[in-house]
Amino acid sequence: MRGADAIVKALEEEGVKTIFGIPGGAIIEVYDALYDSQITHILTRHEQAAVHAADGYARASGKTGVAFTTSGPGATNAVTGLATAYMDSSPIVVLTGQVPRSLIGYDAFQEADITGITMPITKHNYIIHKPEELLPSIKEAFYIASTGRPGPVLIDVPKDITAIDVEYNYPKKVNLPGYKPNLKGHPKQIKRAAQLIMESERPIILAGGGVILSNASDELVKLAETIPAHVVTTLMGKGSIPETHPLCLGFVGMHGSKYANYALTECDLVIAVGTRFSDRTTGNVESFAPYAKIIHIDVDPAEIGKNVRVDVPIVGDAKNVLSSLLKIISYKKRKEWEDRIASWRTKYPLRYRKDDKLRPQYIIERIFEIEPDTIVTTEVGQNQMWAAQYFKTKYPRQFISSGGLGTMGFGFPAAIGAQMAFPEKNVVDVAGDGSFLMNIQELATCVDFNIPVKIAIMNNQFLGMVRQWQELFYKERYSATCLRCKEMRFDKIAEGFGGVGIVVERPSEVDEALKEAFEIRDRPVVIDFRVERLENVYPMVPAGAGLNQIIDGEY
Repeated sequence: MRGADAIVKALEEEGVKTIFGIPGGAIIEVYDALYDSQITHILTRHEQAAVHAADGYARASGKTGVAFTTSGPGATNAVTGLATAYMDSSPIVVLTGQVPRSLIGYDAFQEADITGITMPITKHNYIIHKPEELLPSIKEAFYIASTGRPGPVLIDVPKDITAIDVEYNYPKKVNLPGYKPNLKGHPKQIKRAAQLIMESERPIILAGGGVILSNASDELVKLAETIPAHVVTTLMGKGSIPETHPLCLGFVGMHGSKYANYALTECDLVIAVGTRFSDRTTGNVESFAPYAKIIHIDVDPAEIGKNVRVDVPIVGDAKNVLSSLLKIISYKKRKEWEDRIASWRTKYPLRYRKDDKLRPQYIIERIFEIEPDTIVTTEVGQNQMWAAQYFKTKYPRQFISSGGLGTMGFGFPAAIGAQMAFPEKNVVDVAGDGSFLMNIQELATCVDFNIPVKIAIMNNQFLGMVRQWQELFYKERYSATCLRCKEMRFDKIAEGFGGVGIVVERPSEVDEALKEAFEIRDRPVVIDFRVERLENVYPMVPAGAGLNQIIDGEY
């Protein structure tokens, strides 16, 4: 069959139900084949958004997301999406068209060396040189993307490969001798970890995104209850334990709660699961957990010892390793430590000024209280941190955010992907006005495909997080952070695309606006929350400071 038909048939065999993308000349044969397929194709308005949507689909569903782009600018537009997925270990496969093999290297129309460009930001990538490489590469791509430490894989397919006949013989198995992720964990190291846990008087579990990726949340909660130990999470680990659980202290780091940061600083044992100890989590690594021994469980051996010292390294899948640990540890009462943490929680709660002004924290709280099962995606900046602080995630994959790369413009297309994965659920993108403007064109995608995503804009007419830094550390010299969009009507823009627009200016209007939005199921809804312009995110650990060197606001 034609190479393009073979590609589509292979995707069907992989169980792909939804693809996000934009056609073009170099990939037109594949789109012709897709015309006869049962796979749903979502035509986005920008390739960056297509990859973010595939990423959001993957994070929400746990399945591998798929995106298509054409060659040249279509492929290079996908770079930010690939880098975002790479930093956050999200399993996606991106198929790019390429100029015919005879033209590669001659600066042909819409030619770009996309495999060279994306080599540092993909888990693996391919360019198809021969017809017989096509199907094995697709099989391998899905396997590599979804196993071990997940990540994005790119397949670059020259146009002539899609047009010529190939023999369809899709592989049943993958044989990659150089790629054998270690999933079990060494029994001797697991035994050492159990010994440290039983000896510890002040244990803390640090849960990262790897807990969610390995579907190990049940094991994590059981471990916390068995030790018992309180759990702090990274931004990517948010949702690995229900945030209403009494042992959950929420997320930790630069904008984590005081009590979470104090607990991590004062503990005598850190049980780190599926985390890379990023600078936003650790603060100054020289003062990170100064009294603690560290157990680090991660499927990627390259992460162990990279950023912080580790006493017991365990290379393996979080679900497998935690299951093994649970078999050899037992309950031990640690009343003094539990009392200290309880006193911190009482003394240093997350808080904000409650008055008649419209504040973002209140809006996030009301989203959770009105629709606690909502899937929340975020943009990046103040809106992201307020969402992380005040939306109390109930289950894994409920909170979706760009952690490592910090990509403005991620949240809206990611919400589209999450909505396609779960059409029956409400999906809310918590946005800033700056971030939303970066992929605002995807309102057309939502209207076109009746995707009822809700966009809650914390509209402060600033690039808020940079402005906050300028206030605190640069003597209020607000250089290039004022968006001056007071007269911009996001509600009218939404209506112009064919969606629904709502403006909220007072706290008393919040509930009615949210309830109205949640009832709309056939188009996107943009809620323009005109929040306090100079509201800051607190608590805050300044860059380079220790986790106990916390700036707090005035209440």
